[in-house]
Amino acid sequence: MGIAERKSRERAGREERIVAAARAVAESEGWDAVTIRRLAKEIEYSQPILYSHFANRDAIVAAVAVEGFKELATVLREAAAEAKGRRQSLMDVAMAYFAFALSRPALYEAMFILPTQLQFAEAETRSELRAGFDAIAAVVSPFCADVEIVTETFWAALHGLAELERSGRVRPGMRDKRIALVVQAIVDAGVHQTGSSDQL
Repeated sequence: MGIAERKSRERAGREERIVAAARAVAESEGWDAVTIRRLAKEIEYSQPILYSHFANRDAIVAAVAVEGFKELATVLREAAAEAKGRRQSLMDVAMAYFAFALSRPALYEAMFILPTQLQFAEAETRSELRAGFDAIAAVVSPFCADVEIVTETFWAALHGLAELERSGRVRPGMRDKRIALVVQAIVDAGVHQTGSSDQL
């Protein structure tokens, strides 16, 4: 292994440790506890070393978010692969999305709530971010002609419901019914466009 390759691996390893520490602190104490000073102490690096990898805390949050989108895409693809039928795929992906959002609160905040410089819905959108969208689009596409807008709407509905549930602003125990209504709206849109409900 050459010197350049070794240094590159060492740098990547340090970045992984920083991101892992940020996730761990955020999950146990919330994002307010995640500071450059705290992370430096957690992983026993100097603050200048952290700043040599990430310009500021927002950049660390963005790195955590990118990890989250990779994990979300995997979760959604697995849910779709195990479903029987197109309608069930929608339901299973929606339920998997909720499970992800509710079981990883700090990670979900990094992905969707906290400010970052990540770009969405643009030509420059990172592939990791696009992967989550594509996983949802794959189960939406059989029901519509305009996959992009329907996927955005489906995702927005899931996100809104997940956030309301996470913050205790909707009645507990009604998740399945709410998701079923959203899924039905997608199915109905597909029936309206195609005039057929075969194989749904």
